[in-house]
Amino acid sequence: LFTRMKPGRIRVDADEVTYPAHVILRYEIERALIEGVIEADDIPALWDEKMQTLLGIDTRGDYRNGCMQDVHWTEGAFGYFPSYTLGAMYAAQWFGAMQRVTPDLNQRIAAGDLAPIFSWLKENVWSQAGRWDTPELVMRASGEALNPGHFRAHLENRYLGV
Repeated sequence: LFTRMKPGRIRVDADEVTYPAHVILRYEIERALIEGVIEADDIPALWDEKMQTLLGIDTRGDYRNGCMQDVHWTEGAFGYFPSYTLGAMYAAQWFGAMQRVTPDLNQRIAAGDLAPIFSWLKENVWSQAGRWDTPELVMRASGEALNPGHFRAHLENRYLGV
């Protein structure tokens, strides 16, 4: 049984395959706005264009479920959205590292035993996070720099059974 994905208008309701497209859309708009390439009044039209291009969804005239759906911009929280996708990438990479040291991890999770996960995170991430910058923490925890291949492999496995 595989998880299904379906593009939608709302970022927080998006599946993990289409979620990065929501992040990319916001990042591209934020960057253009901060660089002075666009003005705030340009956001609704650019939003509609990017939703169509990235997700195949028509959002014209729906500001509430479109460009105004997140509180980030109204609160002045620019540059934050990429951290959501980075978090998913770190999680996939670290889960792979956990599986290398605990080959029966999936079976243990299925049986409700999450102790190996918490133990690994405590030893490799939580107790180390204040000591290292993020690239160094990722390297120390997983043995390699951030590698998007882990996230891709996770998505292919979950959604395509590859």
